[in-house]
Amino acid sequence: MIEPSQDNGGLLLGLAVALASGMLIGIEREQRRSDAQSRIPAGVRTFTLIALSGAISTLLGTVLIAVGAGFIALAALLSYRSSSATDPGLTTEVAMFVAFLLGVLAMSQPMLAAGLGVGVALILASKSRLHEFTRRVLTAQELHDALLLIASALIVLPLLPDRAIDPWQVINPHRLWRLVVLMMAINALGYIAQRALGTRLGLPLSGFASGFASATATIGAMGSRAKTHPDQRPACVAASTLANVATIIQLALVLATLAPALLRALTWPLIASGTAAALFAAFSGIAAWKDRESEPTTLRGRPFQPKHALVFAALIGVILIVSALFRQWFGEYGLLAATAAGGFADAHAPAASIAQVFVTEKISLQVACIGVLIGLATNTISKTIVAFVSGGAAFAWRLLPGLVAMLAAFGAALFIFP
Repeated sequence: MIEPSQDNGGLLLGLAVALASGMLIGIEREQRRSDAQSRIPAGVRTFTLIALSGAISTLLGTVLIAVGAGFIALAALLSYRSSSATDPGLTTEVAMFVAFLLGVLAMSQPMLAAGLGVGVALILASKSRLHEFTRRVLTAQELHDALLLIASALIVLPLLPDRAIDPWQVINPHRLWRLVVLMMAINALGYIAQRALGTRLGLPLSGFASGFASATATIGAMGSRAKTHPDQRPACVAASTLANVATIIQLALVLATLAPALLRALTWPLIASGTAAALFAAFSGIAAWKDRESEPTTLRGRPFQPKHALVFAALIGVILIVSALFRQWFGEYGLLAATAAGGFADAHAPAASIAQVFVTEKISLQVACIGVLIGLATNTISKTIVAFVSGGAAFAWRLLPGLVAMLAAFGAALFIFP
């Protein structure tokens, strides 16, 4: 027997939640009957009574709960047999059984039952939107990538050992794979944002979303576009600068994942750097934000590239091993040299390796902060070179003040707020 709350107030609350949940689901089914102009076997009164019967059965014993559940299941089966010719779906019949279970749950956990009741009603009311999304909006590739992300987070991640497996005690498979999942999830969220907003925000939004994958690659792509379409140069500069804002956000997430203490020490530098980049992007892209003619077409493709995330994790692993060897041979100066070299390829990988080493207490907080700054500095140099090569001097000189301002703000805040 499920033990409901013993006081009268708890009993009344459970009964009220059961009544309301059943009524809410019934109202939705009644509305569906009106819209479809077809017969639905259960409406507002039936669903209210089903949920209420579930609540009452908990007061009478476990046997009554089983009897009630059996009766609802039999009624749903008979309902389906009588209506399957005109309505082959099982939604209403399943909703009847769910309403009964919500009534049972309401007597022991009324708040949970209330939330689930609202959720069930929302799912039922979203039939048209869900069907439209799954059949016309969601592509097979997007579904495949969504399942891949879920499997990576819920199947692969728990199976990996959460300990160092190398002689230098720096390679932790669980933490590295957690970064892979994080990168794929961030890229997927950026992709969803673009799909949801369409082309309304144009190139700046595309640059911001792409920056989570690679700000350097985004600068290269935007530089090429600016060279081909000089009239879009302000928008390309804004997009490239916003890609650097995404870099700062992702850098903060990487540090939060691997070394929260290091993130706390770098909170103000990260805020200052991101703010400087965002202000420069807004300043350089005012005209682009108002221009709707140059917006790209609706996004289609992959939410994320698993290869990019795997290469990122592999790069972190290599940098961790090289950093460990340099530290073993040359001390902290060797680690900083390895970080500087890694920054030319990616801003996050050196920061991730620094965070990993910091967590093992092999370097001080001050050295870790300087290491992140060095990696960001060499990455800025790399981006500047890409901007000149891909977009020419006209594009690069417009972008360079934003890159310098971002790096200078980080360094200034680091020394002002040590």
